[in-house]
This record gives sequence, structure tokens and C-alpha cells, in this order.
Amino acid sequence: MTELLIRPCGMSDHAACLDVWLRASRVGHPFLTDQDLAGQWKLVRDVYLPNAETWVAVAAGCIVGFIGLLDRHIGGLFVDPRHHGMGVGRRLVAHAARLKGPLTVQVYEANRAVGFYLRCGFRITGRQERDDEGRALPLLALRLEPPTAQP
Repeated sequence: MTELLIRPCGMSDHAACLDVWLRASRVGHPFLTDQDLAGQWKLVRDVYLPNAETWVAVAAGCIVGFIGLLDRHIGGLFVDPRHHGMGVGRRLVAHAARLKGPLTVQVYEANRAVGFYLRCGFRITGRQERDDEGRALPLLALRLEPPTAQP
């Protein structure tokens, strides 16, 4: 991959972020129906992107991933599937940890991202049996305590 730039998300980036979100969600959330994704897409467009502190990862002039922060909580981390395994997600998490310190995230237990977060140093701190819409799709709560600098 070419050089990766992480920068704040602007209003003009929202369409590209929504495209990344949909492609990544189809891969990471195969248990969600098209109807589920359509409803969540509207929430991402109307609520999460406008209200979260969002940072985009840009390679060769294209947005390849983004992270949305609600204070120290990762509200969403999505990477274009064509860029999975190239360090984009890891770089976005590291950027967020440098900005915010300890981070939390909640992720579907069936999502392959659980392994990604564990490899990044997150630890499971809790489990919720149903998602926010009441579906029997367990969610895991995870927390990352970045290493402290040694004097």
C-alpha cells in the first residue's frame, strides 16, 4: 500500500465513509440482513458521522477506512475490505489511543473484528446478550489500556 495519511473527516468525506462502511459491514456482519444494514446505514449517515469525532485513513487520495470516536469509545471502525490486513485498522486504533488514552469498544461477538481487537491489545470486559435493537446477537465490551511511557 502507498503511504497512509490519517486526518479529520470532513462533511465532503461522508459519502466515501458510507461506502466503506457498507462494504466493510457486509464482510464483518454477514449475520445482518440487507434490511438491518439499510437501517444502520441511515443511522451512520444521519447520527454517527455528524456527531462522532471521525478520523479517516487516506491512501493514494482515497478513503480506505475510518474510526468514529465518542470521547474514549470507538463508535465504529471500518476498513475497506480491499485493504484488510494492511495495517489500516491498527493505525487508526493507534491514532485514537494517542489522542484519547484508554479506549473502549463494543463489537458483535460473531464479528471477525473481535480477533482484530484482541490482537491490538484489547481485553474483553463484559458481554451483552442482545444488541441495541433487541436481536439475539451478543455484543462484547472490550477495553484497551495503552502502555505507559517509561521514564
